[in-house]
Amino acid sequence: MKPVLPLLCCLLIGLGILACRKDRFTTSAGAQLRTSVDTLHFDTVFTTVGSVSGVVKIFNDDRDGIRISSVRLAGGAASPFRINVDGIPGPQVRDLEVAGNDSLYIFVTVTLGASGTLQPFVVQDSIEISWNGNRRWVQLDAWGQNARFLRNHEVTGSETWDSTLPYVILDRLTIDTGATLSLTPGTRLYMHANAPIVVHGSLQAAGEPFDSTRVLFTGDRLDVPYRDFPASWPGIYFSPASRNNRLTAAWIRNAYQGVVLSGGGPAPKVILEETIIDNAYDAGLLAGSSSLSARNLLVSNCGRGIVLEGSGDYSFVHCTAAGYSNGYVQHKEPVLGIYTSGSAPFNALFRNCIFWGEANGIVQNEVELGRSGTAPFNLTFDQVLWRVRNAPSPATTSGAINNTDPQFDSVASGRRYFSFRLAETSPALNKGVPTTVTTDLDGKPRPVGLPDLGAYERQ
Repeated sequence: MKPVLPLLCCLLIGLGILACRKDRFTTSAGAQLRTSVDTLHFDTVFTTVGSVSGVVKIFNDDRDGIRISSVRLAGGAASPFRINVDGIPGPQVRDLEVAGNDSLYIFVTVTLGASGTLQPFVVQDSIEISWNGNRRWVQLDAWGQNARFLRNHEVTGSETWDSTLPYVILDRLTIDTGATLSLTPGTRLYMHANAPIVVHGSLQAAGEPFDSTRVLFTGDRLDVPYRDFPASWPGIYFSPASRNNRLTAAWIRNAYQGVVLSGGGPAPKVILEETIIDNAYDAGLLAGSSSLSARNLLVSNCGRGIVLEGSGDYSFVHCTAAGYSNGYVQHKEPVLGIYTSGSAPFNALFRNCIFWGEANGIVQNEVELGRSGTAPFNLTFDQVLWRVRNAPSPATTSGAINNTDPQFDSVASGRRYFSFRLAETSPALNKGVPTTVTTDLDGKPRPVGLPDLGAYERQ
């Protein structure tokens, strides 16, 4: 019989040594802690609205534990920042323990008070971590922005909004029948997740084709990664009662459905000029038995691009509809879908346009037509470049460039960087027919004779 007792004693002694080592804490000044970041940034935070939590992780790579004497905000209780260390709120947390090869979390938020400045401003503070006579600092900074906050706002007469301060819309923005909301160049509307824009009257967005002077419609979450999420807000809805809408140099981002219009009335119900609709979760532009005129329109990387349903009267000149899968939206539907039914007539013209999606993707027909009923139907494609397995029928088509890559300037889906301007070798150059459109989406001039296809003119 083998001696079991000595083996058992050795095992118990070994476990005891390990347990003691695990619970042992070093007081050496040479024991070091490291942090996941040296500086924690907060992107634009609207005043009076708290941020989401940022995270700093403290690592102990030593085999022995380290006692942290203090984690504190240098600005103390007066700081706009707040910390919480492993469930314990600040501004100072004392006597923390980090076991060997372990870590703990510091959660950081910031709430900025209103100030008198119209421009974005920066607030700063720092976190001090003290242990064994050592100190380590993590810098904190946040971009702040004053704003005008409106909750469930109704426009009942004529209102003009300007670019002095951005507007943050909570619950909903409604433009009543007969009322008009005018937006001047550079006006920015940040919509909360539950806040659609519902237009029964008239919306006039008079932007200019520069990044700083476009009229912006987007969600109110500006922190990474939420600022790039589709479906961050519902979108803009033009009801059957709405009339006389014009969006010039507008940028509509990250909606569930970018622009939705329904019902007839004096045509066109909506005019879109030099406008971008990007990263909508569902349709970028959805029209149901309505009327619309668009020039230099870009609809990009939406769940569905342009969708026309029922009857209606539509004109698209120098427009680009493009779809590429990325980290948020999978390109599974055509960039142009036309689905008609009923007894009312349907008329649509697409001139000097591009309809394209990613190569080797799911979608092989980027233009899809579904027609039923016997109503008058007139569909014309005049000088277009598209990816189609079969040209839509019935339709009048002239000068189509089939299944030839338009060679956009830059498409980098992994980095979510897209420029739908045309490269110098693009087959879309000089392939358009003359129109009355004298500039492109960037406000750059178009030639009188042979313009390029799509929303951008190669300069």
